Amino acid sequence: MSVSMTRADGVTVLTLTSDPESACPPLCQILKNLCYSPVLCSVSQHLRKVQTNSQSVLGTLQIMVGLLNVGLGAILLCSASASGWQMDATKFPLWLGGLFVFFGIINILSEKFPTPCLVILNVILNLAGVGFAIAAIVLYSINIADIDVWWMCRDDYSSRQLNPTVNPDWDRMIQKCLWGKAMVLNLSRGVNAVLIILSALELCLVISSVVMGIKALRSKKGGSKNIDDPEGYKPLLDEVTSNPTA
Repeated sequence: MSVSMTRADGVTVLTLTSDPESACPPLCQILKNLCYSPVLCSVSQHLRKVQTNSQSVLGTLQIMVGLLNVGLGAILLCSASASGWQMDATKFPLWLGGLFVFFGIINILSEKFPTPCLVILNVILNLAGVGFAIAAIVLYSINIADIDVWWMCRDDYSSRQLNPTVNPDWDRMIQKCLWGKAMVLNLSRGVNAVLIILSALELCLVISSVVMGIKALRSKKGGSKNIDDPEGYKPLLDEVTSNPTA
């Protein structure tokens, strides 16, 4: 399928030559040609030089943040009362961590194979990652406020009130239980605080990746032609200028 453009006085006409043997509608054929176009799918040496190793570093950090989210989130989910009902219902540390790992992998691929299509996809995904990172900060902040280990030492208090003189060592046991309760509460809140910090780090990483991707694409548009990569600057449309006076 070929696409040509004809310009006249204030009129632009697009002419599409469809493939009669294809079962796909014309719109699908246009999208297919654009996706398989050498302009979008060929590796650009210019983008490779502009991005250097920055995207790989950001991608590696994003993968580490994602894996830590999965690991620490699983610890909170498996601990009694260390997670609020939002975390128990949605399991958001697991799928948020998976998304962060996925964003990191795309970052690395966009540097190893710097095609314009992959770089644009990386920018779009990291823009979505900004929203996911902000959501992670909000969700972990809500969860840290919902943590409560009220059930610990409850039986000891009840037994002490019902039988105040049964065991003279009961007060010492209650004090140990309260000490353990405070330690569990502090550890759970500490893990949540680490996850909030990691989510803030992820927010900085995705913003940095978006900025660097946009700079790389804009430098490609504003830069000079690369004689080593002539296919990277082949126009998508074959322009045909008509002469209205002819």
